[in-house]
Amino acid sequence: MLPKKNRAGTKAVEKIFKEGRVFSSPNLTFKWVLISAGKKEISFIVPKSVARLAVKRNSLRRLGYNILKKYINDFPDGVSGVLVFKKYQDNALLLENEIKSILAKFN
Repeated sequence: MLPKKNRAGTKAVEKIFKEGRVFSSPNLTFKWVLISAGKKEISFIVPKSVARLAVKRNSLRRLGYNILKKYINDFPDGVSGVLVFKKYQDNALLLENEIKSILAKFN
């Protein structure tokens, strides 16, 4: 799991949805803003429309955080963002490739 210091809090998520820019992929949407601090904050959101049961939503979030743990250092400093699932996808390899493609859009 990604450390708490690297996850966006409630206030940060509200700011991201108001002011953020968007990168999109088939299963994920990445909304982000640049903050002045040098830290990186990224969270996952799984809406009820994607998975009705809380158990499935939580398992998707955990899967996402475990994949993101490998790539958190590749994101630029000062990025605060949210990865939102568009549809149910529990294939780890596919999600990992989508996170890599989102990272490639930064460069």
